[in-house]
Amino acid sequence: MGDRDPIEAHGDGTRDLYDISTWEPRSTLDRLAVRLYHGVLKTIRLVVVLLAGLILLSQFLLGSIGATFAEDPYSVGLVLLSVVPALGLAAYVYVADVTSSEPLELLVGTFMLGILFAGFAAVLNTVLGPVVRGVPSTLGVLGSIVGTVLFFYLVVGPVEEAVKLLAVRLYAYRDRSFDAVIDGAVYGAAAGLGFATIENALYITRSLNASGNEFALGAALGAAGLGWVAAALADLSLPVAQSSAGGIIGIVGTGGRIAALRALAGPGHVIYSAFAGYYLGLAKFNSENAGPIAVKGLLIASLIHATYNVLVGIVPAVFVVTASEFAGVSVPDLVAFFAFVLVYDSIFGFALLRKIRAYRAAYHDVRGTDDREGTFDPEATEFDP
Repeated sequence: MGDRDPIEAHGDGTRDLYDISTWEPRSTLDRLAVRLYHGVLKTIRLVVVLLAGLILLSQFLLGSIGATFAEDPYSVGLVLLSVVPALGLAAYVYVADVTSSEPLELLVGTFMLGILFAGFAAVLNTVLGPVVRGVPSTLGVLGSIVGTVLFFYLVVGPVEEAVKLLAVRLYAYRDRSFDAVIDGAVYGAAAGLGFATIENALYITRSLNASGNEFALGAALGAAGLGWVAAALADLSLPVAQSSAGGIIGIVGTGGRIAALRALAGPGHVIYSAFAGYYLGLAKFNSENAGPIAVKGLLIASLIHATYNVLVGIVPAVFVVTASEFAGVSVPDLVAFFAFVLVYDSIFGFALLRKIRAYRAAYHDVRGTDDREGTFDPEATEFDP
């Protein structure tokens, strides 16, 4: 299908085709239509942000975050420490942008939206989880496992990656500074960092509030979203260290363990959303196939994310059992967990690195220089208002 109507395509440009096969705002009604259209879009964006803000506020006031931060200020430091690896990865993606430097306000804004929109994911996961898991769980243990796998692939992965991509699309994507494909990866990484930050805060504060300052590895793994690991350890009757230290030492000891778990989980969010963001950037500069390209990026991010959620509950536990039964080696469960996460994130982090390097190489080949260029107006797509 062509980009223009046959009348316009075959015309000689001498005839006024306004309101026949072309259109531009001329009349009062035209201008009113333009204002209404953009007004509705702005209202929708505002409502989305306000709703996300209300969800986040409820998490602080009614959940464990606000009370824990007020009661144990050291927990704030634990949250900040837990996002250091994710921050480092996001910073690398930012530095790897060979085109124009991205404005700080856009990066911070996208980061904040990543925090805000995490609430949407929490609500949708809670609502859709029982629906997806419900029927399979009636079929016994195997059905429960199938239901959990479906939940990760059909709900958690797509929902969480979609809300992070929304954080990019709603703000940075519309700005003139989003002037290169790779910018999508930069802003995607920022959104992933925001999402990881609030998620870490939730898990750490919940862990601190579980049975006061008592710490059980199984409880921490469950709070970290690693319930499968906790269940496996319980089935194996492996010893779990306990600590009932109170005060600052107890907070640091208890929260430090879960913070370490979350520190390794955080970079994953940056990797997933950087992939999705890259393809959103690719969509912006390929208007004919913008929709499918954006969907491809979302599918890639969702599959990587969901596969991690499935395997992280299986591989470390299997490794611990295998090492003990066949090699007579006692491998600490946390060591197995750390090793798996490092290997998994390294594989897909390297894949992301290759994509970024391919863009850099193509950029230098075309530009013939390392100089960073100014901004320009990209071609409009169906995503643009």
